[in-house]
Amino acid sequence: MDHCDRNTCGTNIVSFPPDASSARQRSLATKDQMLLDTVLNNMCQGVLMFDSDAHIVFCNQRYIEMYGLSPELVVPGCGLRELLNHQKAVGVFCGDEESYIVELLDDLAQGKASNAVAKAVDGRVFSIVNKPIAGGGWIATHEDISDRQRAEERIVHMARHDALTDLPNRTMFRERLEYELKRIKRGDALAVLCLDLDHFKSVNDTLGHPVGDELLKVVAERLHRCIREPDTIARLGGDEFAIIMTRMHAPTDPVVLAKRIREAIIKPYILDGHQILADISIGISLAPIDATEPDLLLKNADMALYGAKADGRGTYRFFEPEMDARMKARRELDMDLRKALANGEFGLHYQPLVNIENNEITAFEALLRWNHPVRGLVPPAEFIPIAEETGLIIPLGEWVLRGACQETANWPTNIKVAVNLSPAQLNSRNFTEVVVNALSASGMSANRLQLEITETVLLQNTFNTLATLQKLRALGVQIALDDFGTGYSSLSYLRSFPFDKIKIDRSFIQDLMSGTEPLAIVHAIAGLAKSLNMISTAEGVETTQQLEALQALGCIEMQGYLFSHARPPAEIARMFFNGGKRATGT
Repeated sequence: MDHCDRNTCGTNIVSFPPDASSARQRSLATKDQMLLDTVLNNMCQGVLMFDSDAHIVFCNQRYIEMYGLSPELVVPGCGLRELLNHQKAVGVFCGDEESYIVELLDDLAQGKASNAVAKAVDGRVFSIVNKPIAGGGWIATHEDISDRQRAEERIVHMARHDALTDLPNRTMFRERLEYELKRIKRGDALAVLCLDLDHFKSVNDTLGHPVGDELLKVVAERLHRCIREPDTIARLGGDEFAIIMTRMHAPTDPVVLAKRIREAIIKPYILDGHQILADISIGISLAPIDATEPDLLLKNADMALYGAKADGRGTYRFFEPEMDARMKARRELDMDLRKALANGEFGLHYQPLVNIENNEITAFEALLRWNHPVRGLVPPAEFIPIAEETGLIIPLGEWVLRGACQETANWPTNIKVAVNLSPAQLNSRNFTEVVVNALSASGMSANRLQLEITETVLLQNTFNTLATLQKLRALGVQIALDDFGTGYSSLSYLRSFPFDKIKIDRSFIQDLMSGTEPLAIVHAIAGLAKSLNMISTAEGVETTQQLEALQALGCIEMQGYLFSHARPPAEIARMFFNGGKRATGT
């Protein structure tokens, strides 16, 4: 080996064949391509590249999988028209391919990117973006946005629909009302109906909110079946619903609808093993007669709704202009009522119940009186319904119970005191404890207390209500069924609970001398009570003829102005406790 060779070897330089560098570059390029293919084929989006002749240069695996296409057909060289025909064949393209191609190529020729949202036959939604590239051709990205679209549509839907019933909510109702009112100018008419379930609060209080929610859902279904296709029904909140009745042909159309609604609502409900009876009150306002503005029309219907409630519930009322003044007065009364208990404005009067046979007083019914500082005495018929609607009846009823026990505890031990109960009181979970505390604080024995309930109390949550009544009976408290004969199923309640007393509604007594029917009814009730070992009490006795007829019919007790009206406790003690008898009433 010569010197030159030795010097060359000593430099430690590695020599390559003439094409080694190119081979290395090709290897690196292959690796880069493999890496790029891996990235493109694992993207969430489908990606295609087209050349200037609208033929595929590249297509990733995601695109083929997304549309369920054949990998043998979607290959480089496949034309755009051929691709769309293939998509149509497998059912993922439902448009007109010629129009699509013309519009797309026109945008690309102008250097504009195109953005489109396409819906496949199977309901999936895709976002498609086509971007032109230098030298001609374009890159297309396809993304399945079905889940995102559904979520966005759900958010939009929830913003305008009630979550519980899926009915339109107040926002959507007002939008529909605004739209329909525009047609009023062309000579059409419409009605707005505000609807409110009667005594719904007692369902939540006794059976719980889950059962209350189920009731609202069934009510919503029944209401929806009552309306026509062009009408709109919405849940405004709580147990309040509203309906827009369009295309009215006669002023009586809302009445027909209101009656149809009530017939549907009063049918019994079986929910979570409980039978529930419900009723509904309805207020109606008309456009353009009552108003042409959405908010005023709804307000008028709401006032008419309160008018229906004031008239006894379970009915409908049309808006009348004077209702506005009455509503303002009612709101004022509501505010005063909330302060009255704390201000000591309430008092109790007592009306005697008398044994018809021997003219002896057997009990006194405690009747609430409100002495308003400005209005004077406010009739119970005016403020009791408000107290029931607002929930004030529970603390107010507790005050009556405590006061009646306290004031009558020192009266003769053979004299009982009767206290009326509202449905909300009896259905409250701690009512038995309230009664026990009232008796304990007054020192009065339980057998001197009579609690009077109406059938309304038993309409909701019969099982729990009867269980509470049984507990009270076990304490020695007597239970009376008031206003007997005016409800849905008086006789069935006598089978389910052994009442101590039946109070015959005053409507039968008022008509007692007008024909044979009232006489027969009272005679039957008195006989039924006797056979069940219950006392029969006639309410509202005002004449001697009525008293004589009741005695002949076998009635045991009477109560009414013939003997005495309700009096304050001081007068009761002075007038009636001289042996417990009184021959004539005043």
